[in-house]
This record gives sequence, C-alpha cells and structure tokens, in this order.
Amino acid sequence: WDWLTPFSMATGVALVIGYGLLGATWLVMKTTGDLREKARRIALAAAVMTLAAMGVFSLWTPFLEPIYLQRWFGWPTAVFSVIVPALVLGCFAVLFHGLKQGRDARPFLAALGLFVLGFAGIGISFYPYMIPASVTIWEAAAPESSLKFLLAGAVVLVPLILAYTGYSYWVFRGKVDPEEGYH
Repeated sequence: WDWLTPFSMATGVALVIGYGLLGATWLVMKTTGDLREKARRIALAAAVMTLAAMGVFSLWTPFLEPIYLQRWFGWPTAVFSVIVPALVLGCFAVLFHGLKQGRDARPFLAALGLFVLGFAGIGISFYPYMIPASVTIWEAAAPESSLKFLLAGAVVLVPLILAYTGYSYWVFRGKVDPEEGYH
C-alpha cells in the first residue's frame, strides 16, 4: 500500500475536478439555453479549482524526489519550468475569457490544452522513469518482438479508429437540436 500517499490521493481528486472541467466545457460547446448556462457556471467553478490544483501540484512535485527538483530548477531543463507554467496561465486566460464572453468552442479547447500541458509537466518531471524514481522507460518496455507485433496492429487499427472518430464528430457536429432525433 506504499502507493497510497497524500500526493496520489490529491492527484485523484484533482483529476476528477479536471474531468469535470472538460465535461462542463463540452456541454457549453454542444448545448444551448439553460443547460448551457448551468454548464458555464460549473465550468467557471471547475476552472478555479483546476487552476488551484495545478498550482499546488506545480509546487509539490519538485519536492517529491531530489531528481525532480534538479530537473525543474537545473539548467537546461529549467527552461521548461518557465515555458509550461506560462502556457498554462495562457490557457487559463483563454478559458476564463471564453466562458465570460459566451464563446462555444474556445473554453473546451483551452481545457484540452491544460490537460496536454499537465501531461507535459508530468513528462518533464518523471522522464525517463515510468514508476517515479525506480523503473525507467527502457526497463518497463516490452521485448522488441512484442513491440513490433503491436506496431503492426497499431498501423492498421489507429487509422480505422481515427476515421471512425472523425466520422462520429462530423455526424454529431454543432449544437444539440431538440428537434433532431439523435439524442
């Protein structure tokens, strides 16, 4: 049970809040009327909580392991410790502005950007470790023959999944219309 730490539990709570933000901004983008306004209010609250959570984890993570502290504040990787937070603040500005101005897609795209930047921050902190500070990405990798087999499957399946997903998004594009029968 050594994996159950205050950091891991707080990460789980923060992830639920972040998913709430994604869901609320998705509803802002796809709905109209009262539901859209309620989703906008929820998105604003979730955005404030997500901003707080990202700030807490940005301050907490470097002090988990000495190597993280070095990676965040040592040259040349310290450059990312400035770039990623600046981009995060930019995404939050776009998110809040989009929600306040009644934009449809901009808040959702900004929320997606926050998740991408959050994963970038994790990658910068933990790389090359898969299990923080114990197993490297190369130690965790499957044998080369297994990876080649998986690559062959991915070459076939990923384009099919992308095509199907693109088609689904195309069919259900735009706002939900109560007069249509697809909901």
